[in-house]
Amino acid sequence: MSTLLQSAPGYRAGHTLPLRVEAVRQLKRRRTLVMGAVLAALPFVLIAAFAIGGTPDGRGNNRITLMDTATASGANFAATCLFVSAGFLLVVPVALFCGDTVASEASWSSLRYLLAAPVPRARLLWSKLAVALGFSAAAMLLLPVVALAAGTVAYGWGPLELPTGGSLATGDTVPRLALVVAFVFVSQLVTAGLAFWLSTRTDAPLGAVGGAVGLTIIGNVLDAVTALGSWRDFLPAHWQFAWADALQPQLEWGGMLKGAAVSVTYALVLFALAFRGFARKDIVS
Repeated sequence: MSTLLQSAPGYRAGHTLPLRVEAVRQLKRRRTLVMGAVLAALPFVLIAAFAIGGTPDGRGNNRITLMDTATASGANFAATCLFVSAGFLLVVPVALFCGDTVASEASWSSLRYLLAAPVPRARLLWSKLAVALGFSAAAMLLLPVVALAAGTVAYGWGPLELPTGGSLATGDTVPRLALVVAFVFVSQLVTAGLAFWLSTRTDAPLGAVGGAVGLTIIGNVLDAVTALGSWRDFLPAHWQFAWADALQPQLEWGGMLKGAAVSVTYALVLFALAFRGFARKDIVS
């Protein structure tokens, strides 16, 4: 069958399931629209909370956190939104987009029809993975962009005040925040890999999404066990807030580079397992 398809006039495996078609299909799904609405709404919820509860102020304490400077400027507010969401909220869209993509086709009994279209298995996975990562990156970008715009309207545009003292020049705030978003996305590649691998192993989308979120939470719990000592350096969760080094007067790369290396390594292994297992899987749904 494969030989006949390759020799069929006009058939090109690389042109099956175009990224544009897959992206439009995923964009029209309700879960994509709901997740986008939740991320876009979060900054306004925080602004309302600050308006009701008053301006955060930790200057009377010995330790000032990023939350205490949230209303200093739009840049501070955007950084605060990333701080409160990076640990869990931003895990959800990544797990959702990457964990639901293949398993949902199996649950709808449409996966075998896609492969019979015929779409080569590797091509199907590449298309779905590329689109899932693209939507995940968009989710990472949507939150800080909305937060920066809403925060600037609410609190004004100005330098990013640092909890450690001092501030970043106004011209440096956007590039530094962009670096933070890029690192948050890279750090979430482990969750993406887990979700995508589970999506190729099960016909239950909720199982793939929930499994990835659950394993990510377990990683966070293990990182809190200080008795593990230096073993925690091999946990992706240990580096998830290394982006704070980007919000320093002098940019520090050490923690972010280590965290990125750990995340990318785990992600590549998980993506490879997904492709290898799916190539040998008996598709019956």
